[in-house]
Amino acid sequence: MLNIATDRPLTDWSALDLSRAIHSRQVSCVEVMAAYLDRIERVNPGLNALVSLRPREELLAEAADADAALAHGQDRGWLHGIPQAPKDLSETAGIATVKGSAALRNNIPKSDAIHVERLRNAGAIFIGKTNTPEFGLGSHTYNPVFGTTLNAWDRMRSAGGSSGGAAAALAARLLPVADGSDMMGSLRNPAGWNNIYGFRPSFGRVPRGPAPEMFLQQLSTDGPMARNMADLSMLFATQAGHDPRDPLSLCGDGAEFRDTLAGTLKGKRIGWLGDLGGHLATEPGVLATCEAALALCQAQGCVVEPLAPGFDMNQLWDCWITLRSFLVSGSLGAVYDNPRSREYLKPEAVWEIERGRALSPAQVQAAFTQRSAWYRHVLDLFTRYDFLALPTAQLFPFDAALHWPREIAGRSMDTYHRWMEVVIPASLAGLPALAVPAGFGPTGLPMGLQIMGPPRADRAVLDFGHGYDLIQPFTAQTCAD
Repeated sequence: MLNIATDRPLTDWSALDLSRAIHSRQVSCVEVMAAYLDRIERVNPGLNALVSLRPREELLAEAADADAALAHGQDRGWLHGIPQAPKDLSETAGIATVKGSAALRNNIPKSDAIHVERLRNAGAIFIGKTNTPEFGLGSHTYNPVFGTTLNAWDRMRSAGGSSGGAAAALAARLLPVADGSDMMGSLRNPAGWNNIYGFRPSFGRVPRGPAPEMFLQQLSTDGPMARNMADLSMLFATQAGHDPRDPLSLCGDGAEFRDTLAGTLKGKRIGWLGDLGGHLATEPGVLATCEAALALCQAQGCVVEPLAPGFDMNQLWDCWITLRSFLVSGSLGAVYDNPRSREYLKPEAVWEIERGRALSPAQVQAAFTQRSAWYRHVLDLFTRYDFLALPTAQLFPFDAALHWPREIAGRSMDTYHRWMEVVIPASLAGLPALAVPAGFGPTGLPMGLQIMGPPRADRAVLDFGHGYDLIQPFTAQTCAD
């Protein structure tokens, strides 16, 4: 029998340790659920990471049913009886999916998103949702329905976004693992700001939808978040794999990500892109914090070299905002066209939609052409390097009362998302990008490091991340309650 000798609370255990203990009957699903609900009741009111929480008695009854199923030899999967809370952008049957919008306050879907369905089929018990900005727009998690999610390490600071609720809940030990999604760093930025791991996989690795449009949207993807790499890889294995309902999903069933991670760092070549050759404004301390994290890799035999991007980054930004506005205007067009729902849209959403509708077909085609040129350029970079690295954000967590930072290091931010320009190189190329904890800056706030691999080299990135997880000291620290 598995023997997990620990005096730590169940909420401090890894997801895999919880799974093993539940399956070996050392702990019950009811005990695990009660431990999490107790902690949520104590901690979540001051954090606001979890929303649409279900009644305690219902959840304990489902946990008791999960225990009874195990007693009768019915194993639902590795997440059997383990609490989960899907991101509030994802459709979840029977639980409100508000997407941070007052227009959807009473929206209760009848079916799950594909990756949510897979969590449910793996045995998870859904306790509620994780908070997100309105329609996921912006890397700061606030909305008019549920309010602002605060950083787990400083309750006056932003948790990032749009997966800010998931990241803060993980860091505060309100969930053992969590799902996120990432278009413009929505998974990477909050992971870095909350001292956890977050993985934006190769596009198509995690099927999306079902949704009305299934062919055009190719910038956003769902992915896993966790406090350690073994848990993250296991959750990713559950999310990944082809589904015929998504015509762009990649072949495979995710099984390769269930295997033990290698964790080899020696000899790996990393191109450190830093501030993209001075193109990005960065708060003092960001680059130094990330470089100190890379020094840990060098001590294990990695080769780290400063690397200029060798590409016109102004053109890449123009490409990004064109494609983003084009896609947002399409996905939110119906909300904008309905006068009763348009009044609920925040100014940034209206700006995106109106900007997208003003674009000409020639402008959109030119942006796709520029994106293709960037992809070819990235392929060339990977002939010299195994991985590319960037910070997960250009500044440390900012005042949660702000909607977005207007300047960084004296440089004005001309849009609500310009301060997150650092994440678009991976998004535009569809690269697998892992956010790893890089440590704490001069004022004690967390920062993360993006480790980007070649297209579809998800396993190689996870292997590297595991090696880094074994040597980094940062997640041994825990945030205060």
